[in-house]
Amino acid sequence: MYRTVITGTGRYIPELLKRNRDFGHQLFYDEKNQPILTPAEEVVSKFQAITGIEERRYATESLTATDLGIKAAEIAIADAGIDPEEIDQLIVAHNFGNVLKHTIQSDSMPALASRIKRGLGIKNPSCVPYDLLFGCPGWLQGVIQADAFFKSGMAKKALVIGTETLSRVLDPYDRDSMIFSDGAGASILEYRQTGDDGAGILSAAVQAHCGEEVDYLQMGKSNFPDSDPRVRFIKMKGRKVYEYAMKYVPDAMASALDISGVPLSRLKMVFIHQANEKMDEGIIRKFYQHYGVSEIPTHIMPMSIHKLGNSSVATIPTLLDLVRRHEIDGYEILPGDVVLMASVGAGMNINAVCYRV
Repeated sequence: MYRTVITGTGRYIPELLKRNRDFGHQLFYDEKNQPILTPAEEVVSKFQAITGIEERRYATESLTATDLGIKAAEIAIADAGIDPEEIDQLIVAHNFGNVLKHTIQSDSMPALASRIKRGLGIKNPSCVPYDLLFGCPGWLQGVIQADAFFKSGMAKKALVIGTETLSRVLDPYDRDSMIFSDGAGASILEYRQTGDDGAGILSAAVQAHCGEEVDYLQMGKSNFPDSDPRVRFIKMKGRKVYEYAMKYVPDAMASALDISGVPLSRLKMVFIHQANEKMDEGIIRKFYQHYGVSEIPTHIMPMSIHKLGNSSVATIPTLLDLVRRHEIDGYEILPGDVVLMASVGAGMNINAVCYRV
């Protein structure tokens, strides 16, 4: 039996450190452009209690999302030990393309994937580079898409990258902006003969709800009352996103696990999009409740959000790389372990993949 196997991972965590205390003197406004009278220090304290975020990383001015993606990809290629000229699919997930520091325009032409192909020095014309816009679940959707190409016989090796510089599109007057960060994660996928109980992707599930949910994450004007309405920033209906995730993500995870045929007791770990600690904990609880289990196993859900924030498409591949390299205390994956990967984001879109290490 042939399966899609992750043979290499890499990440790039930017250098600029932005701690919660750095927002301690920020003036925040609500979505009605009214000043939030609660002292900023208290706003930040409540923010940390809910999200779990203590600090986040921003890219330096000289780096773009393309640059971050190249750095992560080089590490993943070296980790897999492959010749980059053998890559058939180069898939790059992002949301905003390249946004230069101190500018307001997104640059996505040519595709970031094309620029990353050049940056990696890949000359093979059969290496097809393209971008994928799927909200925060973009990297995982790229993995699902690569698996489909493998099964069709059109590819054997793929490089899937999630890269983002969200700091360039944040509204400093919006307290929700403290959630987001920059970063890149990459993986090499190969189609290999593994046997019935071998490593690889076992199943996947994808959902999209595009009614009123489309507006839960979108671009909008600053919360500052005198801002230029032509300049757009990330805007999020936090409560709506939370309720949506609680309702649908556990079911998608259960669907992927059920399709795989792997019993819940065999599940070693869940790599979930690092969006909000309380939300992720709630998703895990509801996922286990789906199977009538009230006690969640310890060390089931590694987290990177405390120090890295929410880097959108980069969160899962970054987290996976950290665990593979034994850089999160108490977490280790070994050959034969079964894990779930799941994400939710703008669209609204959800996906989940069941994978045997």
